[in-house]
Amino acid sequence: MAYQIIDGVRVWGNPEAGALAQAKTCVEHGNVVQALLMADHHKGYSQPIGGVIVYEGQISPSGVGYDIGCGNKAVRTNLLAADIRPRLGRIMDEIARNVSFGIGRVSNKKVDHELFDDPDWSVYAAIGRQEHDKLKALARDQLGTVGSGNHFVDLFEEAKTGRLWIGNHFGSRGFGHKTASGFINLAAGREFMANAPGEKMDQPPVLLDLDSELGDMYYRAMKLAGRYAYAGRDAVIRQVLAILGADVEFEVHNHHNYAWKETHGGRETVVVRKGATPSAPGQLGFIGGSMGDISVIVRGKDTEENRAAFYSTVHGAGRIMSRTQAAGKMNWKTRVRMGGLISEVQMQEAVRSFGVELRGAGTDESPFVYRKLQEVLDAHAETIEVLHVLRPIGVCMAGADEFDPYKD
Repeated sequence: MAYQIIDGVRVWGNPEAGALAQAKTCVEHGNVVQALLMADHHKGYSQPIGGVIVYEGQISPSGVGYDIGCGNKAVRTNLLAADIRPRLGRIMDEIARNVSFGIGRVSNKKVDHELFDDPDWSVYAAIGRQEHDKLKALARDQLGTVGSGNHFVDLFEEAKTGRLWIGNHFGSRGFGHKTASGFINLAAGREFMANAPGEKMDQPPVLLDLDSELGDMYYRAMKLAGRYAYAGRDAVIRQVLAILGADVEFEVHNHHNYAWKETHGGRETVVVRKGATPSAPGQLGFIGGSMGDISVIVRGKDTEENRAAFYSTVHGAGRIMSRTQAAGKMNWKTRVRMGGLISEVQMQEAVRSFGVELRGAGTDESPFVYRKLQEVLDAHAETIEVLHVLRPIGVCMAGADEFDPYKD
């Protein structure tokens, strides 16, 4: 087996002390079946990123996190990357102009969707008409926007075939964030829309019994936010396809911040994956690297080790440097960042050397702040197989000062 067991936690890759301590805290609270750390693990809020906590009869709003349903979508187009290289710069400019990036942004073009007639909106109506109307209006405004932090829209060239792929990574935006904070408020006896004190990095998980009224309401709201995240990623892919004049031949779409009801070893469980990709045998996943590294399409293996992983794998390369360490602290009066370890020049040189057209982004998302994706994939070689290797040729992200501490 490629994993080790440390204080009951199954750990793939090199254990990171802070994330391991958070996983152990999770184990000490609630009906925990198993705790696991994928090879891209690092500290998060309450539950580590790259962490999987398996519960019996319980669900954790803090474990799922603030970006409910965050995930990746990748599509293989009918074009070759060579077909667009002469106009790649113009294409990336158009993506940056037409796709909305950043905290609080609203869609340039409102996207209507059958999701807004979903019966699970009744959860918010039960909480209060004001809450329902505010969240639904926010969801309508932001559908099809990408957000900040490590969220992206990328163009890729497949290593073996030269085919052009489109990929994106983001979640349920402000709607998901307010849903998470609202249920964390309710669990603490506060009003849904109250100003919450905020989570501390190492606090115990917030837990709800799945058969309680509040647990059932959260589960339904989480699923709605997950469907919203899928709809948003679909909408952005359609925008980029229109810019390219391309059609889809094949797609892969998955969450990595979510809670799934699953049966493992004959036992009904709730698997809370924060920054971890489901990898059941035959299941496909899109795993992104940094802007200066490969991304991959993987498939879950039918192995004993994958069963031991509760059919979970990495969601990315994993941070090795915090945003503040990389970019420094912002002086909001002067709008100048100070003390960052990575300069803009370093980032641009690294990205150019990898052959990438970059739009937006900041040094907090530079290749220097992440592990190499191949390193974490190697740690999971017995659980997943790599089907397609994708090299980024165009990367579009929010600007340097658009990151949100709750993003993974």
